[in-house]
Amino acid sequence: MSVENLKIKAAVIDEIKGKLDGAQAAVVIDYMGTTVEESTAMRKALREAGVDYSVYKNTLIAKAIEGTKFEGLKDVLAGPSALAVSKTDAVAPARVLAKAMKDYNKMAFKAGVVEGVLYDAEGVQALASIPSREELIAKFMGSIQSPVSKFVRTLSAIAEAKAEA
Repeated sequence: MSVENLKIKAAVIDEIKGKLDGAQAAVVIDYMGTTVEESTAMRKALREAGVDYSVYKNTLIAKAIEGTKFEGLKDVLAGPSALAVSKTDAVAPARVLAKAMKDYNKMAFKAGVVEGVLYDAEGVQALASIPSREELIAKFMGSIQSPVSKFVRTLSAIAEAKAEA
């Protein structure tokens, strides 16, 4: 192997390590069967969710994850693999990829590491059903607002009834 090839491989390994440094989640999928249009649309959705999606050689991913919390992914690095990484939202990669899988009826989860915990394909699929942080906050605020609104309307009705009497 030439020195030039080794330098290129070392640069790619460093690139992968950089993407994983400080990441909350990394998901590995089998991406085979997607068309260029489907892949482009999926990449756009992933970018909008703050997820980095890349295809690397399995051997380079394996070298990059050695000694990290993502090392458990080594066992699924066979065949076509793509890596989706998020530093801000732990379930974003699983959620966006699951939607693409449902829309295109293609691709499959291999495994993922979310906040240091290794999940198999079924576990990643289960994580995909968890709403985003913003959705959870909106639901929580809605659940708090509803009883308060009812209470205010009740007090207002009592006040109006006393004013009329």
